Formats: sequence, C-alpha cells, structure tokens
Amino acid sequence: MSTENKHGKILLVGVGPGAREHMSLRALEAMQEADVIIGYSTYIKLVKDLLVGKEIIRKGMTEEIDRCIEAYDQAKMGKTVALISSGDIGVYGMAGPTFEVLLQEGWMPDHDIKVEIIPGTTALSACASLVGAPLTHDFCSISLSDLLTPWPTIAKRLNAVGASDFVIALYNPKSSRRYGQIEQAQEILLRYRKPDTPVAIVKSAYRRRQDIQMVRLDEMSGYEIGMLTTVLIGNSSTFTQDGLMITRRGYANKYDGITGDALEGEKKGRSLSMGLTEWHGVVREYMRNGKFHTLRKVAEHFNAPLGQILQAITAASDDDKAGDFEALAIEGDTFSIIEAAKQWGLLRAVVRSEAGAISELKTHAKDLVQKNDWLNIENDHFHLHINWSSVTKVTLVRRDDSYRSAFFTDIHGHSVFNISLVRTDKQFDDAAFKAFEVNWQSHQSAAKQLETSDQ
Repeated sequence: MSTENKHGKILLVGVGPGAREHMSLRALEAMQEADVIIGYSTYIKLVKDLLVGKEIIRKGMTEEIDRCIEAYDQAKMGKTVALISSGDIGVYGMAGPTFEVLLQEGWMPDHDIKVEIIPGTTALSACASLVGAPLTHDFCSISLSDLLTPWPTIAKRLNAVGASDFVIALYNPKSSRRYGQIEQAQEILLRYRKPDTPVAIVKSAYRRRQDIQMVRLDEMSGYEIGMLTTVLIGNSSTFTQDGLMITRRGYANKYDGITGDALEGEKKGRSLSMGLTEWHGVVREYMRNGKFHTLRKVAEHFNAPLGQILQAITAASDDDKAGDFEALAIEGDTFSIIEAAKQWGLLRAVVRSEAGAISELKTHAKDLVQKNDWLNIENDHFHLHINWSSVTKVTLVRRDDSYRSAFFTDIHGHSVFNISLVRTDKQFDDAAFKAFEVNWQSHQSAAKQLETSDQ
C-alpha cells in the first residue's frame, strides 16, 4: 500500500476506448499510483495488462452505487483508489454518482480525502474519429436508456434536438430488454430530418470486435445495434463521400467555396448577415422583396418565433422598412390594450394550438374579462379562456390600410393570441379604425418620450 497519502485518495479515471495508446498520460500514471482498482468487469478486462500487483474489485452492470461506496470506504482506509470508466468518466460515467455518494456521506472538497477527475476520450469522440468528421459543428448526446430517465423526458429531448438540427450521438440505444427505444427515436427524428440523413452505427470502437455500419436514418433501426453501440446521426449539412461522414462547418454561408472570397454582404472575421445583431435586417429585406407575406409565413421561413419577427419589424426605419408592415411594442401595463380595444368595434380573436389547430372567433372587447391569471372571452356562442399570466409582451401591428392587430406573446416569443379589427367589404369601420390609430399614436409618443429621457 502506498504510504504517501495517509488520508487516502479517489482517482476517477476515464480510460477511453481501453487501449493503452488511447489513454492519457495522467490516466496511465493514475493506474500506477493506485493501490486499488474498482470497476465494471468489462472495464477491468480492457486494462488488465495495467493492473499487475493491484487489488482489484469488480462490480456488475447495475452496481454503480456500490462501486462509489466501495471507493469511499477504501479511501477512508488510507488507500489510493482508482475508480475507472470507459470513455470519459464525467460523460455518462461514474464521476456524478461518486460525488452524489460522497456529498451524501458528508464529504466536502476540502476534506482530507482528495478526489481527482482524470478525463478520457468519450465514446462519441472515438466513434466519430472512425467515420470521418461528423461532429465538426454543433452536436449533442442523448441516452436512450429509460432505466433512470422517464421516456417522455427522453422523447422531449429528441424532439428538441431534432427541430434544432443538431448532430446527435445516441448512447445506450438498445439492449436485450430495451429494443423499442431506438425505433421510437427514429420515428421522432424522421419528423425533422430527411430519410436519407447519414447515420453511423459504431460498435466497440477501437476494440477487438469493432464494427461500423454507414446507413440512412430511415433504415437505422433495422441494423444490428446493442449496448456497446453508439449511433451518430447527421444534421441537414452532413454528407457521406468515399466512406466518410462529414458535417460541414458552415464556410459556404460566408465564402464562395471553402477557399474563395467572402460572399456579397459578408465580411471575413465578422458575424454573418444572419448573425446575432444583423439577422433582423435580413428579415426586413425579405419582407420588402416578397409579395403577399403573412407574419406566420415569415416566421416559418426563418424558423423563428413570431415574437422575433415582430421585433424585427418594430426596429424598422425609413431607410430599412419591413415591406408594408409596421409594428410598435407596448410598454407598461399590457392589459391596457384590452381596455383600448373596447373602442375597436368588432374583433377577430385568433388562437393557435401547438398541434396546429386555429380558432378564429368574432367578438367585442367587452366580452374580454380578466379574472386573476385568466383572460376570459365569453358570449352566448362560446367560452375561451387564455392564461393571461403567460403574456409578457404586446405588439401593435399594421399593414398599409388592410390590417390592424394586437399580438400577445409569451416570454419565448410565441403567440398566445391576437385580436384584429374586422373589415366589411374590405373596409374598416371608421370609428374603430380611428380609435386604433389614436391608440397607436399615443403609444408611439410615449415610446419616443421614454427614449428621449433615457438619452
């Protein structure tokens, strides 16, 4: 036993794929330094040539917490303990459970027993290196194991990353008792990805039984997949060529070819025209150049919440208009617009469900009544209840002489509902139209005064 550390020490070691050549120098040193090696039986076999003369404690697949407790008990005896995981011990590895156990036992970072994390090559990194460069741009990893994570949570994450166009690494995709999850993941992702999206199925990367299959997304679940498999799913810019799976870095968005000059409107070393501070200008240009755009269609074109499109229109100027649309953000009491709308005559209220259903109701502002956190629209023909507490912003919108509306959006910029003046025979009621315009002018003046006072 080592006598250098009488208080004991826990080394959390990521051994990567397992071969010596893929382990870090510090990981190799840690294995030599340790008195005791603790790990899952398969991991122990991967590094057995490094364990000569060591005390070895093997634990089974479902005994993760037992490994953590054993490591702490051994360290309390003054031993240096290496608790090992394949890949990176902090990525679906033993680092998290170990800290949970230690903290529950009252251990703190300044305790006599020191804990060191030694990173290793992750499974997704190892697998990616065997098939090309699929992780060159934004990516994420999701475990399909529902042993500790509810399936609805996993499905929600798959939907989110599918819609966000991430490259995806699926861990724990399938086992002898869990075989439906990979099929469900495929079904979810096909809602967002093309059927021919490249997929790499990599088993036992850099190990004796390594196997690589390059397939399409719509074929994925029909191939051999198990617990030793990591599945890499490309995004909209991923392609395969000559057996390689490559995700484009994005140079084509800025340059004429990967080595060419910057495209018109782009500058080397500067954010894209669709960057954080510029993309609203692109929205306005699109609206100027297009015909018969609706706000909903513009939002769909840019894959953005409606509230972001309204912000782009609000920021328009005489030199940079948003086509024939204008918008004005309302500051202060958002419910004041409901009160003002009582002068707008007959209204069309539009509410859209997440699934795409659209409710269009003709009503008057007098039918809109706030009760606690709810806005109730009630008359002899229908009852509609809107969670008013979700409304964080109100924007007035007008389009030449054909459209007058107020949009109510939530904190994410999604439309909660909107109310619009109704036209009869393509004409607004004069009194309603004037009342809307007066309200517009009033809020516009207030905004200018606020801007002047801030300066």
